[in-house]
Amino acid sequence: MNKLNILYEDNHIIVVVKPANILSQEDNTHDDDMLSLIKKYLKEKYQKPGNVYLGLVHRLDRVVGGIMVFAKTSKAASRLSDSIRKNEFHKDYLAICHGMVKDSDTFVDYLKKQDDFSTCVTSEGNGKLSELSYELIGYNKERNYSLVKVHLKTGRHHQIRVQFASRGYALVGDNRYGNDNLKQIGLFAYQLSFIHPVKKEIMEFRFIPTKEPFDVFKEVLKKCQ
Repeated sequence: MNKLNILYEDNHIIVVVKPANILSQEDNTHDDDMLSLIKKYLKEKYQKPGNVYLGLVHRLDRVVGGIMVFAKTSKAASRLSDSIRKNEFHKDYLAICHGMVKDSDTFVDYLKKQDDFSTCVTSEGNGKLSELSYELIGYNKERNYSLVKVHLKTGRHHQIRVQFASRGYALVGDNRYGNDNLKQIGLFAYQLSFIHPVKKEIMEFRFIPTKEPFDVFKEVLKKCQ
């Protein structure tokens, strides 16, 4: 992995862009993960002996890139986690799906995580209520791709991927819920807002992806900035 893309840092938090295909937190593969990489950066920057504290308060799937915030103190971690529980923590995504979707819509389903770590649409009482809304930003007729801005009202496992795929609009590059051999999935957490755990100010961050597969919407994406 190249140098960290840091959007903001103070004594309490650090906001970074996670590249696609990098873990949020170490797993049994022992591949690069953001938590370890940022700890290493902090240890070197501030010349800290011993262990460095860094709190993971939310995650992105390995295949998904986007903005993440980490806590540099236990107090900040506790307050950010509390903000998430109170729905004061907001993430918006850019997604590219196959087909032409409506200009805007809201998806409401019940989703259930399965033993193989995939998620399926199920019935009420057998899964968790899952809701998102989206807005169409652009359509690529040549490839039959739709670029949408997605606002999550709930944060379920693989929610965006499952809800779009279940309606016949699988995300580009999604090999689990679609049938696509692209190397990169068309999903990116491009906007993040939350209340600063100490300053109590609203913090807003935005980062627009430009690499494949988002490069086919290069001109349209300029309007999102």
